[in-house]
Amino acid sequence: MKIGVMNNPAKPVYDQIAAIGGAGFDFVDLTIEAPGAADIDTARVQSLLERFDMSLTGHTDPCLPWAYPVADVRQACLGELERCAKIFSTLGATIMNIHPCYFCPPAMRSELVTLNIEALGPVVKMGADYGLEVVFENYKAPFDRVSIFSQLLNEVPGLGVHLDFGHTNFGRDDAGAFCRHLGKSIRHVHFSDNRSTADHHMPLGVGSIDWKKAVAALKRTGYDGTITLEVFCGDGEMLFRYLNLSRDFVQNLWQE
Repeated sequence: MKIGVMNNPAKPVYDQIAAIGGAGFDFVDLTIEAPGAADIDTARVQSLLERFDMSLTGHTDPCLPWAYPVADVRQACLGELERCAKIFSTLGATIMNIHPCYFCPPAMRSELVTLNIEALGPVVKMGADYGLEVVFENYKAPFDRVSIFSQLLNEVPGLGVHLDFGHTNFGRDDAGAFCRHLGKSIRHVHFSDNRSTADHHMPLGVGSIDWKKAVAALKRTGYDGTITLEVFCGDGEMLFRYLNLSRDFVQNLWQE
């Protein structure tokens, strides 16, 4: 099990990577987003990863309308995702996440799952060309239930699951259900806490998630991969206090 941290795209990316490495985390969950992380100097990032002996996972912009039912829009988004894939692959990543696409004409709202499935095939194939497994992140309805994820996995060969435990706390199916039914397909995990009303990105133990139960459910799947602490805080000094506390919390639960 490896514990890492995601950069905040609103802030300079290289300083954050150095801070994450200096705090002793195992990897960086690199999100490529404007304004602070839209353009990545791979040589500079690689130097930092080597300096702190860290690995990297890939996180893409959650706002891309990659499944919108207009061919030119999809192609433009696929081009941006390929740009990200090249960066992730160059930096040694093996995982690239993608978020559900909720953008569609109002009259096609009932076809949202189908639209995502149609557009995922080319994305997964492109990722594989760069040695990356594309993992789909759970979020709001309809992408908050095991049945929909089962459909995605069945209809898009090569797709993996990115399980965000914070998102399951305000979704339809909880983390335990995802772990029981889709455990063997989980390739990457995000941990953050909330009060079950929104995606608050709190330190672990502050919100309403039962972390002892959650970690036990994940361990029962046999998972031993990457866990990103997706904890947000405007104060940089306090952020790493929260991250260190959350890391200790996870490690203690993992050893029980």
